[in-house]
Amino acid sequence: MSYLDNVKIVLVETSHTGNMGSAARAMKTMGLTNLCLVNPIIKPDSQSISLAAGARDIIKNAQIFSSLEQAIADCTLVIGTSARSRSLQWPYLTPKKCGDKIIQEASNLHTQVALVFGRERVGLTNEELQKCHYHVGIPANPSYSSLNLAMSVQVLCYEIRMSMLNLEDKQSERENENMAETEFPIDADIERFYQHLEQTLLQTGFINANHPGQIMGRLRRLFTRARIEQQELNILRGILTSINKILH
Repeated sequence: MSYLDNVKIVLVETSHTGNMGSAARAMKTMGLTNLCLVNPIIKPDSQSISLAAGARDIIKNAQIFSSLEQAIADCTLVIGTSARSRSLQWPYLTPKKCGDKIIQEASNLHTQVALVFGRERVGLTNEELQKCHYHVGIPANPSYSSLNLAMSVQVLCYEIRMSMLNLEDKQSERENENMAETEFPIDADIERFYQHLEQTLLQTGFINANHPGQIMGRLRRLFTRARIEQQELNILRGILTSINKILH
């Protein structure tokens, strides 16, 4: 199960069914599938399915609610989109922080999170925005900040997906770190190994008792470069012990 399964994209009183289809397509490209329609002016039709392209399954499975309250009733976090400043100040998020906040909440598999988009022309009302824990806006070009509904859905769904991928990367790194928590021997154990190795090589005649340094120096360099793990050191000591038993 993906964290994205816990994220709802809620469209309030959408007036153009084509926008529903385009929003569904934007969602699916980012891996989101839960579309909720609140009191749509026109129910999804052939145009919405046509513009959804390969995301027609999202349109067909979209849940329709008569009010925003119903759509977000089971959500622990609700973020509303707002293109303009309001007289009533509210906790405000950038798109990236919005994505991070949503994935952080959605990573609890027992929660539902909603990202709410308003009407094409007027957005969400103040009353609707007050039902949201946070507001998010897209910092578009101030001299031409006209983003249509599907564009806004695409931008914010992208940020949600990027936050999910970043979280998965961090989790994978932690798992790799846990797997890489290798036990290494202390220096005293390494020195005892070198003494054991030298004694064994002397007994086999591999090194000269009068000039052991050159060979032992190269062997030290070899094992230091390899950085022997504790388990590997145990194996090497076991091999040397088995040789010693044969020699005696």
